[in-house]
Amino acid sequence: MEKEAITQAIKQAKETSPKRKFKQSFDLIINLKDLDLKKNEQQVDFFANMPAPTGKKKKICALVDSGMKEEATKVCDGVVSDDEFDKYAKDKKAAKKLAVEYDFFIAQANLMAKVAAAFGRALGPKGKMPNPKAGAVVPPKSQLQPIYEKLQKTVRVSAKTTPIIQLMVGTEDSKDDDIATNVTSLYTQIVQKLPQEENNIKSAYLKLTMGKPVKLR
Repeated sequence: MEKEAITQAIKQAKETSPKRKFKQSFDLIINLKDLDLKKNEQQVDFFANMPAPTGKKKKICALVDSGMKEEATKVCDGVVSDDEFDKYAKDKKAAKKLAVEYDFFIAQANLMAKVAAAFGRALGPKGKMPNPKAGAVVPPKSQLQPIYEKLQKTVRVSAKTTPIIQLMVGTEDSKDDDIATNVTSLYTQIVQKLPQEENNIKSAYLKLTMGKPVKLR
């Protein structure tokens, strides 16, 4: 996908979308074809890294023990220590609220059994369980700042039940070059994960939240 064509689509999306009272997001929408999503090996589910900022900060919560609580409090947006896990295991509403509030969860590897027991029902269905593939399951006494920064540019790419992928790649006040860089990078990463690569892509669009989709492919 040519970066110049993406830049033109960004400009077209901005020109055709009415101004709103809130900051609109740019979304990349990819429609897939010729996949049997009932087969696990044809489902799409992986973590991708975007090279440029998206303009939206991700909220990250750490699930840690007392030994890491101080470090997690300095770095992360929220912290739940292991002595509070039982409270969330008993209070389903509190666990669901936590799942909605944060984009990613970091957890200590030695606490994962407890994390699964306390938060699995709330985080699992939302795809937010701490995941080692995203670098979010860490050894005790890890430095969390590099992980926090990496997760700010990480997105989960998923098409497990419907053949559509929709991902935020920037906002209307992001630099056009940043949006185009993210689109190019994500598109390439997605193509590489598909069984027949570009032959599995039906179409691709770029759109602002309240704007009309602009075709990329």
